[in-house]
Amino acid sequence: MSEQPRSRVGTADINGTRFVYEVAGHGHPLVLVHAGIADRRMWDDQWSVFAEHYQVIRYDMRGFGDTPMVAGPFAHRHDLFELLRFLGIGQAYLLGCSQGGTTIIDFALEHPEMAAALIPVCSTPSGQQFTGEPPRQLNEVIAAFDAGDLERASELEVQIWVDGRKRSPYQVPAAIRDRVRAMNLIALRSDAANLGGINQPLEPPAVGRLGELQAPTLVIVGALDEPGVIEAGETMARTIPEARKIVIAGTAHMPNMERPDEFNRVVLEFLREVEESNTHL
Repeated sequence: MSEQPRSRVGTADINGTRFVYEVAGHGHPLVLVHAGIADRRMWDDQWSVFAEHYQVIRYDMRGFGDTPMVAGPFAHRHDLFELLRFLGIGQAYLLGCSQGGTTIIDFALEHPEMAAALIPVCSTPSGQQFTGEPPRQLNEVIAAFDAGDLERASELEVQIWVDGRKRSPYQVPAAIRDRVRAMNLIALRSDAANLGGINQPLEPPAVGRLGELQAPTLVIVGALDEPGVIEAGETMARTIPEARKIVIAGTAHMPNMERPDEFNRVVLEFLREVEESNTHL
């Protein structure tokens, strides 16, 4: 059995917030950016595997996990930029799920020289407009949040994003649902504190600028995800110049947690192809 890569936990005081991050492994930097219903722990099943090949960085965005929300305007893409500057990283592979995927796409549009490859997972580009029927639980989520029942709100969001429209809660491993519910509860409590932190959008938004992206891109889609997210994945794969798409069957919004072995394999294969292509330039 190979030795587990050592992980270092640190803090970075940037943009008025103390960010908590972790670093493990050696090699080309690979940054993992979590979903809006999770925190850096959503990558637990990727952490040691990826650290055998790369210098892996994961962090809690402001208002998630161990990183607090503070009052005032901010932008997740700016936080990512300053964190990489703090760590002395000039270029990285960027992997982000959901809101994390939106963040890495916005980041790559502002700092194309820093994005060596993009892997948006179950993501939508900023500015994406959704049509169609919203999730049936959406109004109940809002009512539970407004009533202060954050545990109920978190469970309902797990139903939307982890279970998906085509599965019942009993068809998804309880351990995965429990992990996401606990991570999401931290984010909901941060929202409920109403500190006034407001994410500043990219202008103009990414949805009309996907053709500007220069990095090799792998779009990963969960087959059971929300229809609008699946459609956004198809749009990105079609519009980003160097993009391809992979669908992971039997998963909704968190394919890396539901099918970690398959997810890890497709990511590592893609990055290996990127590196082989670079050696031939």
